[in-house]
Amino acid sequence: MKAGERAPATYEDLLKVPDHMIGEILDGELEVSPRPGARHAWNATVMTADLLHRFGGPPDSPGAPGGWWILFEPELHLEGDVAVPDLAAWRRERMPAIPDVAFFTLAPDWVCEILSRGRERAVRVKKMPLYARAGVGHAWLADPVAKVLEVLRLEGGRWLLLGAHAGGERVRAEPFDAVELDLGRWWLP
Repeated sequence: MKAGERAPATYEDLLKVPDHMIGEILDGELEVSPRPGARHAWNATVMTADLLHRFGGPPDSPGAPGGWWILFEPELHLEGDVAVPDLAAWRRERMPAIPDVAFFTLAPDWVCEILSRGRERAVRVKKMPLYARAGVGHAWLADPVAKVLEVLRLEGGRWLLLGAHAGGERVRAEPFDAVELDLGRWWLP
């Protein structure tokens, strides 16, 4: 290590983050952010409810496709970094049961980051490349202020924007495109 350089953050550094904050280690640096505000929390809550209702059951559930484990703010240990996406999901064929663990080392099949003021740069510049390196196949970026959902798929190690949807659109968004989703429910007025 050169003079003036800081040592990479450790898990012990992460454990010192106060409970009212969210801590992550991205590119070896400790990133600390406040708990989300009301718009962010509403967006995460309603999105989780919509997805769990349709996809959270066993595959081919009555009236819903099912087949996914969908979790709110799971701790992911990927490639030496520690990330906490707002939502993450694993296909049940890749993870037949949710393990009783404090964190996950198996990369999810999908992540959703809800963009908050002051955190967009960390999400786009640090977390999205981490998710790509770890092989997360799909990502959504939700902006509760602009009321926009960006839908991305990983192709050849790069994120491909499949679409951006705004306001109260009804969409079929990969990887949950088996069911139409009403985005208008996700945003506070």
